[in-house]
Amino acid sequence: MERENITTVREFIIVGFTGTLKTRIILFITFLFIYIVICMGNVIIITVIRSDIRLHTPMYLFISNLSFVEFWYTTSTIPKILADLLSERGTISFIGCIVQLYFVLSLGGVETFLLTAMSYDRYVAICNPLRYAILMSKGVCLQLIIGCWFSGFICILTPTILISRLPFCSSNIINHFFCDVSPLVQLSCSDTRQLQKFNMITAIVMVVGTFFLIAVSYGHIVSTILKINSSVGRKKAFSTCASHLMVVILYYGTVIFMYVRPQAESSLDVDKVTAVFYCVVTPMLNPIIYSLRNKEVKNALKKLITRTKITMGHPSQIVH
Repeated sequence: MERENITTVREFIIVGFTGTLKTRIILFITFLFIYIVICMGNVIIITVIRSDIRLHTPMYLFISNLSFVEFWYTTSTIPKILADLLSERGTISFIGCIVQLYFVLSLGGVETFLLTAMSYDRYVAICNPLRYAILMSKGVCLQLIIGCWFSGFICILTPTILISRLPFCSSNIINHFFCDVSPLVQLSCSDTRQLQKFNMITAIVMVVGTFFLIAVSYGHIVSTILKINSSVGRKKAFSTCASHLMVVILYYGTVIFMYVRPQAESSLDVDKVTAVFYCVVTPMLNPIIYSLRNKEVKNALKKLITRTKITMGHPSQIVH
């Protein structure tokens, strides 16, 4: 008879960011600005890498894929956040919620695998430079990228299906600004302990497992760099992986806290704040880190701007 209290949920109410109209307008402008910066930054990085043949290397191919992932990663959440900030009650259909959950988690999974592949690329470049052309050939690089995308979307498929089959009680209010695992599981009427264990195992394999591989790669990288006699050589070697290391620290610092912990210890209010960092702040900083700290990208961007100005100014030069 417990089934009598269970209703078929057709839509969820997204609590999002509460406050006065003035506060929500300020948040709307802030998130809109951040979203524009993220989109423009990632599009610029992809365009610059594609336009300069000297950047057609494994490292920059991984960076362009990472930019592509983060473009869609933020697009899966921020536009809905913007719409909810301007409406009195943010709602999302049950199917829309599950689809958003799947793409947020899948694209996040792709990013973890890409960051791991990038650490392997830096490991080979610094620890085994003579075999770099063989170990990181165009074919190998393509296989790694395809593997990252495939793994990200496959690993999240089962947890998403299990969550979509959960029975929900009368409450359909999600105390979050997008459909995430914790708020959905907490709304369920059923015993979710087995599901929580399965989600924890999945998170440990995907997040902790890839972070461990990255740590091992950087352990070898640091060991190799310390053996370099020249201080200039050590600085040059470290600069090639500094940007990647900063992104790893920013991304994994929040994601591990968010997903690799018991469900009982989670606080939805704390989760909302943490989610802002890995869904909004980190994707905004990544293009800045990869562009401002990378001389090759900056030089390629300057050349692209110069070529664009010449192309735009060419018709007027013909007239004169």
